[in-house]
Amino acid sequence: MTHRRIGLADIEPDHPAHRAHQAALRSIDRVVHDDARPQGEHLARPGVLGVLRQSPLIITGAGVSTDSGIPDYRGPQGSLRRHRPMTYQEFRFDAAARQRYWARSYVGWRQMVAAAPNDTHRILAEWNACGLISGIVTQNVDGLHAQAAREVASASQISHEHDPAALVALHGDLDRVICLNCGAMESRHGLDARLDEVNPGYIDAALSDRLDVNPDGDVSLPDGLIGDFQMVACLNCGSFLLKPDVVYFGESVPPERRRHASELLDDAGGLLVIGSSLAVMSGYRFVLDAQRAGKPVALINAGPTRADAKAEYRWRARVAPAVTWLHGQLET
Repeated sequence: MTHRRIGLADIEPDHPAHRAHQAALRSIDRVVHDDARPQGEHLARPGVLGVLRQSPLIITGAGVSTDSGIPDYRGPQGSLRRHRPMTYQEFRFDAAARQRYWARSYVGWRQMVAAAPNDTHRILAEWNACGLISGIVTQNVDGLHAQAAREVASASQISHEHDPAALVALHGDLDRVICLNCGAMESRHGLDARLDEVNPGYIDAALSDRLDVNPDGDVSLPDGLIGDFQMVACLNCGSFLLKPDVVYFGESVPPERRRHASELLDDAGGLLVIGSSLAVMSGYRFVLDAQRAGKPVALINAGPTRADAKAEYRWRARVAPAVTWLHGQLET
């Protein structure tokens, strides 16, 4: 007798997992409107610089990594225009969804791991190393802030006065994999080597066409290739419930990570958000907390953000030239 696997569609509508999935879909679909009057650059630029001089906490989003070849979600070329991220509930309760994710992620990982920090990552790492800011909280899962911090440290041309722990990857890092059954952790590089062994020739077949990588590390693949993909099991317990150690839509940020980020905001003189629309609450919450604490809020983003009406300064600009200009002003 065969037993059909239970999927998300089999869960009752009033089940907590189903409600969380629906809430996640609403978060993904959230449209960030232009709900504040435009602020002229003559006012925004010096205002943002003034906040930067107050040792702010910096929150970064996908717009910081676009110059490294990783698209954002909601920008003009954002991945949401062609791809909806998988929710945690889909991943957890639907074996077919996990198969689809890992096949696509196995291919997309090649492009993610090849991405390198850009000048914005390096400038922010320098500010952090020198104690010019209270820290960096990134919503990105690409690991490029940490890589830039290592590059800056190895350059040995900066007096490292700041705590290297003043970098929080709020939503985790694609470089780690966790087993949802037993909690065992594995490096993504180790998992990838095991996948190579059981999927010979798969990458060559997938890369015969041009593929667009998504911010969460996967790519679009035809159904036939997805069906051919072979997954491996947890080294500790043998479960196939392996998941990248990142916070999916519909999943909560771990409490200790949220606490660490809040402590950095407590120590900050203000808040500077760079390259994020703040569409999801995990990032937007810092604006609300800063506002309650009477700390100034400044934004740099190419498009509107959810916090525009709450920020003292809104610099509507591309991230790279804006951060480069700020860096130059600090050096004068």
